[in-house]
Amino acid sequence: SPRQMNKLSALLGDRTGQKSEYQQIRDATYGSSDATPNGPPDQNATTTGSSSGGGNVAERMEYGPTDSGLSGFVDDWMSFLRRYACTLAFITLLVVFLALQGQRAAHRPTTSEDIGDAESVTSILHRPCQFYRRDASPLFGVRPVKSARMMPKVLQTSLGEPANQWGEVACMYYDAQWGVGSAGQDVKEYGMPSADINVDFASGPTFPNREPILGFGGAFTEATALNYRSLSKEGREAVLELLFGSTGLGYSELLILNDPGKICHLQYQGLKAIPSYIFISILPILDHVDPINIILLSALFYTYIRSLGRVHMNSCDFCVASYNFADKDGDFGLEYFDNDVQHDQDCGMIEMMVKADNISRTAWPSEDDHGLRVVASPWSPPPWMKAPTPDDAKGAEHAENMTGSATPSCLREGTGVTSKYAETWALFFSKFITAYKNLGIDLFAITPQNEPEFPAPWDACAYTAKVERDFIAYHLGPMLNKSHPDVKILMFDHNKDHAPIWAKTILNQSSPSAPFVDGTALHWYAGGMDRLLDGAVGSANMHKFMSMLRTMNVSDDHLVLGSEACHCPTTGYAGGDLKVAWARAERYAHTILADLAAGSNGWIEWNVLLDAIGGPNHLGNLCDSPLLAVPYRAKGGEGIPHTQKWEHAGHPFGLPVGDNFTRGELNARGNPAEYVDKGVVIQPIYFYMGHISRHVRPGSRAVHALVDTSSTGRTFRKEGQVVAGGGINDNARNGMEVTLWPCEGSTRQSWKLNGKGQLQVFGHDWLGKPTSSCVGKSSNNTFHGMLLTKCNKFAGSYDVVPVAAAEDLTEDSDIKTAINLVLKNGPAQSSKRCLVAKPLGNGGGAYGPRGGAQVAIGKCGNETAEWFFDEETGEISSDYLLADGGEVCLTTGWPFLQAGAFSTPAGEEEKSVIILNEAAEAANFVLKDPKGKPIMSSSIPAHSIQTVLFE
Repeated sequence: SPRQMNKLSALLGDRTGQKSEYQQIRDATYGSSDATPNGPPDQNATTTGSSSGGGNVAERMEYGPTDSGLSGFVDDWMSFLRRYACTLAFITLLVVFLALQGQRAAHRPTTSEDIGDAESVTSILHRPCQFYRRDASPLFGVRPVKSARMMPKVLQTSLGEPANQWGEVACMYYDAQWGVGSAGQDVKEYGMPSADINVDFASGPTFPNREPILGFGGAFTEATALNYRSLSKEGREAVLELLFGSTGLGYSELLILNDPGKICHLQYQGLKAIPSYIFISILPILDHVDPINIILLSALFYTYIRSLGRVHMNSCDFCVASYNFADKDGDFGLEYFDNDVQHDQDCGMIEMMVKADNISRTAWPSEDDHGLRVVASPWSPPPWMKAPTPDDAKGAEHAENMTGSATPSCLREGTGVTSKYAETWALFFSKFITAYKNLGIDLFAITPQNEPEFPAPWDACAYTAKVERDFIAYHLGPMLNKSHPDVKILMFDHNKDHAPIWAKTILNQSSPSAPFVDGTALHWYAGGMDRLLDGAVGSANMHKFMSMLRTMNVSDDHLVLGSEACHCPTTGYAGGDLKVAWARAERYAHTILADLAAGSNGWIEWNVLLDAIGGPNHLGNLCDSPLLAVPYRAKGGEGIPHTQKWEHAGHPFGLPVGDNFTRGELNARGNPAEYVDKGVVIQPIYFYMGHISRHVRPGSRAVHALVDTSSTGRTFRKEGQVVAGGGINDNARNGMEVTLWPCEGSTRQSWKLNGKGQLQVFGHDWLGKPTSSCVGKSSNNTFHGMLLTKCNKFAGSYDVVPVAAAEDLTEDSDIKTAINLVLKNGPAQSSKRCLVAKPLGNGGGAYGPRGGAQVAIGKCGNETAEWFFDEETGEISSDYLLADGGEVCLTTGWPFLQAGAFSTPAGEEEKSVIILNEAAEAANFVLKDPKGKPIMSSSIPAHSIQTVLFE
């Protein structure tokens, strides 16, 4: 079983009698271990050594000893070393870097006789974890194993074993020596087909000229601070360690490469020309080099920037009530501004941020560090600055409250050049930044407005793109440029589906706001009332947005940051359904990987700590968070009320079901008892987040990765089978994007042409409610691609028309026949319209062109309109992207099996691959390099996430 496969290490000892399952698998794969238990050395192993080359360095620099005496010789060499110390250090590092590319001696034979027969292998359904070493260096030969850090590892969190988070999977290390020119070793197949996960580290980052990943973080809201303060000292310390400590999520440090030439003060100009990626590659391996001090050396090359975070400027909905720091009507000079931001101090927000900064510094020490990097966002100006809202009395001069907003601009007098309210609001930003700075918190960036497109019922201020453009250009930009030039401005701060629209107005080089904007902040929400679509849509628009940045000549250092994400309503703990809580975690991981593949620089989630029901929120907008404060469940917490005095929402979704579980039951469900004893519930979202944030460290970059079809069949469907696998399709939902991905044989790619000619897909939502949707009849105006819709008049009705002439078709032909899916119920057109494949902008980012291409309605007479429909399996495929790697299949949203790969110079290992399986079935896979050679082969259980770490 998969569970036994993941516990192979327990079977490694010698046993008498019948062979263990591990030995059977090993013998089936490599041949019997009885004849040659250790195996002869591999014939491909290279054992040549290396020379230091020190004399050549001295000769090249035309510097050498001039005194024949020993004393003069020593003096000259000491002078030489002082003069060229940094140059020699760099050359030494480069030599060490190349030397460490050698490989270990082989421990297993690689002849064909040692590969067991396929029949015994294929009797086992799922692959054990095996790494295939191929570290041969043509220059320096065998690399010895000096530390455990060199060994690859696989970490896993799985619904099948929810209490075993970030657990290490037992792996076998097959030391086949693949020297230069070697063909390598074939990978034997198992009972179920294997997906190919193709990763390309050799070609370098997908976005080499853009800024690297900044990191990950969360928001310090009043709700978070109040819940933090509700805990005991032990509970508060646990929360900070869980979020910012070295054993927790590691929110987060950013490394910026300094100019090595300037640091060394060298006249030797060649060093300055060394690309930064060489230093990034060298530094992570220096812990193998003794006696170099990695801490001191890294200080030469790096500046450290710490945790990402977000804070609301004035109140937000996750506060007990609305508040602001300049409540005096008509105070245009803000003489009465609260320079102590007393409310944020009193509720504990400042305290929590300062302590988070301190623990981050302790957990991630450095020579030069700059503390938390916090993004501030306003929800609403003070009421006297706002235009009356629809809820205010007729004839009112200004808004009565901070909740709600007028449109198209919430500010009185708008945001034009002469607006004194816009000018005062810009001054408010400046004073807020100064106030936080005086309390020890340097704000990294601000956004002009949280969710400007939404005149929300809570604290809000609506803008159009033109209104925000003018506010930045005429007020906020000039103000911060004068008073806080180091603070960045991130535009938009709303759902990514509309990012291209706002970019055209604000980032266009002819726009007066463009010179002041340093980046774009994006939210993950779908924008409608279906919360099960949050995080599910907008990826294609994000690719389009990234492509627009280039076409509009926006600087490559323009940051793109996910600034808010959470699940609503209420919490996984309150709902009590572990599968729902797990699905929420999977959606987090999917969206983060997709955003990073598109070119995002980081991710900031919404509240990092809430109470059991997801509050407090003064409008009852209860949501989820990775950590929950339940002080009444802590040891010694008897007598503490289940509802704090500041929580006024009641229980609109019923009492928290999680409160009914015992300590032991919570532990078994993946909420560790040791933290429940401290009053803290850790949810699955936290552990899924950790698979990414702990290993894709700041300074990392996305490289190409795509889960692909292998020659052995579809991942979730064996050859010859017609029933789609993977379990229930929870993406069969109205509003979901229809996309193209490599075929995996799952229910997410299984379609039925119903009696009305509609392309229909079936599934269930997270709560088990059956769903059914159909492909629409026109491209959505926002997404510019097809969405799923109700199977009614809004759905497309399609005729299946063979592309080839009728006389060319025969009943017994085994050649698949291309078809057109011709729209029958679209608007009247002079020519036929068909369902067509539509390439992604941005080249598909790190996924490539086949990773989520769109589907639209277009002309019928070209290859984009050619499909292949297997009515038995329900699979609709296209060869349009064959030149980019293979066929693709019509998909509801995205496939079950996904992957992201990252070059991680500051991580535990140099390379990280995140593998996510949302299916209800396990999946085999082979991780391959660009030449098709396997790096590793393994399986991932149902509803699991794995992080693969290797050099």
